[in-house]
Amino acid sequence: MRKRSHRARAALAVAAAAVLGLAGCDAGGSPAAEGTRARAVRAPVWNRTPASIAAVGDSITRGFDACTVLSDCPEVSWATGSDARVDSLAVRLLGATGAATHSWNYAMTGARMADLTRQMREAATRDPELVTVMVGANDACRSSTRAMTPVAGFRADFEEALRALRATRPTTQVYVASVPNLKRLWEQGRDNPLGKEVWKLGICPSMLGDADDLGESAARRRDRVQERVVAYNKVLKEVCAQDRRCRFDGNAVYDYRFGTDQLSHWDWFHPSRDGQARLAAIAYRTVTGPDPARSTREALDQR
Repeated sequence: MRKRSHRARAALAVAAAAVLGLAGCDAGGSPAAEGTRARAVRAPVWNRTPASIAAVGDSITRGFDACTVLSDCPEVSWATGSDARVDSLAVRLLGATGAATHSWNYAMTGARMADLTRQMREAATRDPELVTVMVGANDACRSSTRAMTPVAGFRADFEEALRALRATRPTTQVYVASVPNLKRLWEQGRDNPLGKEVWKLGICPSMLGDADDLGESAARRRDRVQERVVAYNKVLKEVCAQDRRCRFDGNAVYDYRFGTDQLSHWDWFHPSRDGQARLAAIAYRTVTGPDPARSTREALDQR
């Protein structure tokens, strides 16, 4: 009799422990459950269908030299343009009518990273759901390699620009395009006589100056410019990664192999209409994709 009673009490104790254990999990006492909830809270939030777009950056986003020589042509901008042949990011996301009323272009030809904070503040006045950023080429395209923006300064200016946006628009999403491969643009355009004449007017002299010089000194100069572009893209990636509502393109623009069809036939350096369309496609896949790395790979596959 005592033996059966002992077994009964033991069974009751095991059952009670199981019930208490389940209650503890429901109450959040399990470390595993706490970790799962914490990760869920920290998970980034990204809206793949933003309803308004503001663009900031430099001449590429202004459509420079895509329509006429040495002139902006914002209607063909990859970010906010209305040209049907480009099918800009704004048109792809908002439709032609929505893009006309809910997208704004604050980019400026010649702008460098130091100019981005002012542009961000202007863009913030529109309360956009998405801001597109393409800047950095002019930081490398200077009168000489010594005049290029230092990497530390580039980083500080980019961080300041994001802080300026976040001061008033903490939930606005940011798409960041990488700086293009400037050396490849030189390689594609240097055999065109017209393009080289336009280059002499002051387009990216650190890379494009003395375009026919293939000597060791010129090669080192171009390599230094290219190394700086790689460093800039590393900064864009790292700073963007610290903001849960920022997506970097994973170097998709840098890796894109622009050919003569994608370059302006005025200066053989800036994107043509076709080049602008390729930039729009890369941006759309990055903004709407479930994962930035996968999206950029898909964008490159469309080349």
